[in-house]
Amino acid sequence: MGGWAEQLINGLAVGAVYALIALGYTLVFGVLRLFNFAHCDVMMAGAYIGWLCAERLRLGLLPAAVAAAGVCALLGLVVERFGYRPLYGASGMPLMVVALGISLLLQYTAMLLFGAGARVYPFGYTGGVVRIGSVTLPASKLTALLLCVALTAGLELVLKYTRAGRAVRAVADDKTAARLCGIYENRAVSLAFVLGSALAGISGVVYGSMYLVSPLMGLTPGLKAFAASVIGGIGSIPGAVLGGLALGLAEALAGAAFGTATKDMVSFVLLIAFLLLRPGGIMNSKSGTGRV
Repeated sequence: MGGWAEQLINGLAVGAVYALIALGYTLVFGVLRLFNFAHCDVMMAGAYIGWLCAERLRLGLLPAAVAAAGVCALLGLVVERFGYRPLYGASGMPLMVVALGISLLLQYTAMLLFGAGARVYPFGYTGGVVRIGSVTLPASKLTALLLCVALTAGLELVLKYTRAGRAVRAVADDKTAARLCGIYENRAVSLAFVLGSALAGISGVVYGSMYLVSPLMGLTPGLKAFAASVIGGIGSIPGAVLGGLALGLAEALAGAAFGTATKDMVSFVLLIAFLLLRPGGIMNSKSGTGRV
């Protein structure tokens, strides 16, 4: 029983990271109808910022995550302002090419600064454990779950009860109506990038503390977070969280039952199944028309 409980917690912890990344995809898609595939490399940048804070400044998990969130929020603002904004109004292909270019730029910048080898967070940063009866759980994975819950709740509060958050929702619902109401569309888009990139930075610290930090580390979790956002219902914040947690659980259970080789496969099998049977995802009954 203890082994299965540990697998479930591990799956939920990894799923929480997928959920945090998927929230960033969802925010940007809501206002631009664009999948920002450079988002996973913003996560990678956050992992390196967290590693620098832990290795050089000896900061703990939460201070490192806050630092990574701040730096990645600024990075997201720069990416939106100088990468995407000049192409607003263009068709989807130029924006996709820009996303690919930004992704490669971030990867090779990380290689130039830190080398191509993997880095490991200091021992003690992830070494703590929590014992619940006969079950031993890594403290970092419980932290990932708590962060996911807290940040999702915080994001919902920002979007529902602040003026800037309501502007983001208005632009996501109807750009024309938002303009007529005096809402500055570009500011709402910038805020979506800032919030999404901050979440990516935090997820990078959590994921890096559980595994390794490398210039290409964002590729696999980024693709899985994309799958999670589609499974949950693209454009839906609760859907992104549900999709991420469901994907993490499915991976953990498949790995325990059929071996670790099936963990990566199950994510994309589920993605294909949802696209064929329920393209709107868990939270949307029709095709992906959800809103932030």
